[in-house]
Amino acid sequence: MQLAEALKIKKDKILSTWIDRVLDSYASPGFFKSSQDAFANPVGVNIREGLTRLFELLTAGASQDEYASSLDQVIRIRAVQEFTPAQAVAPILELKWVVRQILAGDKDTRPLLADLDSFDCDVDRAALAAFDIYTDCRERLYQQRIRELKSGSYVLTDTPCASALLKRKVQEVPDAT
Repeated sequence: MQLAEALKIKKDKILSTWIDRVLDSYASPGFFKSSQDAFANPVGVNIREGLTRLFELLTAGASQDEYASSLDQVIRIRAVQEFTPAQAVAPILELKWVVRQILAGDKDTRPLLADLDSFDCDVDRAALAAFDIYTDCRERLYQQRIRELKSGSYVLTDTPCASALLKRKVQEVPDAT
C-alpha cells in the first residue's frame, strides 16, 4: 500500500480526529462540534470546511497557492480571536501528529510512517503560510484600530449604544421621592 492510498482510506478518521482537536482549542467546543448550521455556527463550519479542503489539497500534492484560501478560511477566524500566534497556527502542525497516530494504529499502514517526510514538509509549508496569513490579519486589525483612534470613530464603536447609556444614567440617578 502506498502512502497516498492509505491517506485516502483513512481520510475520514484523520479529518474527524484533527477537526475535533482543533475545535477543542475553543472555550465551547461542544457547540462548535455539534452544530452543523453555517448561520448558527460559522466558526465551526468554516473550520471544518477549511481543514477538510486543506487536507485534500495536501494529500493531492497541491502547491501553496492552491491551499492558501483554505488556510485563510481557518486562520482568519483564529486571528481575530484571543489566540497567540502559536495557538493560531498550531492546528496546522497538529495534522502531522494526527496522521502518525492514525497510521500507527493500523498494522497495515504502520510501515508507511517512514514515508511521511514529504507530507511533513508540505504541512510545515502550510503552517508557515498560515503564520503569514495570521500576521497579515493582525496587522490589518491594528491598522484599522489606529484609523479609528485617529478619526475619533472609536467613540462610536467602543462605547455602548445610546439606549444603554440612557438606561445606565437612569439607574445612576437616585429616586427623588
